[in-house]
Amino acid sequence: MVELKLGKLPERVPVKLTISVLPDLNRRLLDYAAAYADAYGQEEPLADLIPAMLSAFLETDRAFAKAQATKARNGASNGRV
Repeated sequence: MVELKLGKLPERVPVKLTISVLPDLNRRLLDYAAAYADAYGQEEPLADLIPAMLSAFLETDRAFAKAQATKARNGASNGRV
């Protein structure tokens, strides 16, 4: 098998999740959507904002990043990737 510089592309099919949130969180999410519209002059549905919010949260969670790095190191040393 040829080893290309570009690795295999990751799965790109969206996965639909259904969640329930408490009323207080729903109000805060709606408030965030309103603040987003004020900041950027464009309304976006919560269904489009929430994935971006979750990504931003995960990307900035240092403890999670550290755990992921440790997991990757341990997996690599065990022959797993």
